[in-house]
Amino acid sequence: MHASATHTLSLRDYGTSRRSHAHDHFQVLIGLDGVLDIEVEGRGTGIGVGQAQVVAPGDRHDFAARGQGSVCLVLDTTHAPWARCAERAPADAPRLHALARYLAHCMKQPQHAALALQHGPALLLEAWSPVHSPLTDTRRRRIDWQALTAWAGARWHEPLGVADLAEVACLSPSQFAQRCREEQGTSAMHWLRGLRLAHARELRLDGVSVAETARRTGYRSPSALTAALRRRGV
Repeated sequence: MHASATHTLSLRDYGTSRRSHAHDHFQVLIGLDGVLDIEVEGRGTGIGVGQAQVVAPGDRHDFAARGQGSVCLVLDTTHAPWARCAERAPADAPRLHALARYLAHCMKQPQHAALALQHGPALLLEAWSPVHSPLTDTRRRRIDWQALTAWAGARWHEPLGVADLAEVACLSPSQFAQRCREEQGTSAMHWLRGLRLAHARELRLDGVSVAETARRTGYRSPSALTAALRRRGV
């Protein structure tokens, strides 16, 4: 799914005005100056100098800087392996911070640091979470994501959950949740919601009414479907 992952590095100044949004890619924030207060899906923390946070696709987050503002190096990426970093601290925080400061310096003179900026996203991932041995993957049951998508697509009118997907994949719910983050780059519920919403969008584009689309895709009401489409900018 992420064979052609995209990456965008930027330096961002955050003000004290509180903002809130969600996006369909990973966002990696590394503090360079000040403190950025951030709340991700109800879990709050502060990103100070040398601290970092990964926001997973679909996770709504509220944020505002303290005092005089905050500066962060921000990586927006669709690279799925960042899923393994979303709920764990960096393996080498000092190295990650030093690398972030170097990349921030390079961004001020990109014409002289093209190679560093090109490889920066991969180096940040390596500093955060060293690659595990590929032998650990060869012994795991393969998930046929295409077949699982088709199975779910025939049952949108049912109250599907992670446990249902895990049973079809012959995994425990916790194993399935972990594999979904590793291989699809998002949580199992966000993956399921994304599929359901994509099907709803297709029905609406085909001219199916909101009420009928909601019924076919398992939304509790037409207004719930409308709100979900609006949140995704559809």
